[in-house]
Amino acid sequence: MTATDRRDAAITAALPFIAEHGWSEQALRLGAGEAASLLFPGGAGEMVEAYIDLADRRMVAEAGPLLDTQKRSQRVRTLIATRLKQAAPEKPAVRRAMTVLANPCHAAASVRSLARTVDAIWYAAGDRSADFSWYTKRAILASVYSATLLFWLNEANEHDATLAFLDRRLAGVAQIGRLRRRFSTAA
Repeated sequence: MTATDRRDAAITAALPFIAEHGWSEQALRLGAGEAASLLFPGGAGEMVEAYIDLADRRMVAEAGPLLDTQKRSQRVRTLIATRLKQAAPEKPAVRRAMTVLANPCHAAASVRSLARTVDAIWYAAGDRSADFSWYTKRAILASVYSATLLFWLNEANEHDATLAFLDRRLAGVAQIGRLRRRFSTAA
């Protein structure tokens, strides 16, 4: 068993206790035993980063087979929808994770986690760009994903409302792209 496997197992075992105890050593010990805290010497921030990394991998693994026949924009939507569907039973843990990442002492972990998530989404969607668009695509998706995640956290299990919100964000981004292309050809 690799270190990543052990960390994944510890996070998975701790999830039922995070709603009550937060991303703490206590939740980790209750779920995965006394020695589990040794896997996360960085404390709550490191635990949340490991959870988000696990969620990224789960998202790509589940959505992967669905992506082959879709256009890139639909792939992005499918990946985000999959992520939110998978996280639904863990919503209190996600809410607690966002609280941890909102703490200024975890700002770097917050940025790293968001960057890895949007990169995983774009890569799974088939984006292999290596030019300036690599940065702009990820920055735009970071804003769409963050807004959608916050909307989802505030909705009372309304998956359809969240997907409608996501669709509006993605349509807005597509409209910006169309306007930019029109402007470029007119200029």
